[in-house]
Amino acid sequence: MGYGWALKWLLAAILIAAGILVKINEVEVVYATTGIAIVLFSLLRIYPLLKSLSKEVLRTINLFEIVFDTIMGGLMIYVAFSGLSGDPFWQGMYAYLLAVFFYVRGFIYMVSLYFFAERSEALKFWFHLICVTLGAGLFVLALTSTGDIILRTLGWLILFVSVSGGLYLGYDGYGGYRLYRQQSKSLQEQKGKSAPVEKELPKPQPQPEAEAKETYIN
Repeated sequence: MGYGWALKWLLAAILIAAGILVKINEVEVVYATTGIAIVLFSLLRIYPLLKSLSKEVLRTINLFEIVFDTIMGGLMIYVAFSGLSGDPFWQGMYAYLLAVFFYVRGFIYMVSLYFFAERSEALKFWFHLICVTLGAGLFVLALTSTGDIILRTLGWLILFVSVSGGLYLGYDGYGGYRLYRQQSKSLQEQKGKSAPVEKELPKPQPQPEAEAKETYIN
């Protein structure tokens, strides 16, 4: 019997609590979450990306992007944990940083596709097209509104994702727990039943040995 349901319930509680904390400490958590996500996205793709690219110029371009994104993500993490995220300047800068991240990712992909004949799938093309559009949209939004609007919108988004993920894990854990209890009940019922008595086979009776005939010698 597995206890994976207990781990799922624990993760569900952590996810929901994290979502609530996002709303309590909205700006700091959104800044930190975004920065950590960008750093992980950049560092975890270094080796497979550079190894799979066939042209040296593409490796160089993507390496510059990875270094730039890592620095930008590190800056976001620093702002979050140094208490600067509440400053109006950094609240306004958040939208610009996010816009640059998405736009650069989409732009480099399009350059690789058009100028260097890099092959790709349709799904990746549409994803990077969305990145370019999202980057441009965030830039315009940053110019026409205050930065805290984007931060608070992402805060609600993180809360929604956290609570949804927590509820899903909780429901999945409930199914695992129900199966665990059914297995436990079945095990108890098997223990309660008496084991079938095996009938002893009749023991073989010893056969009388034939009497040896005496031989007389005249």
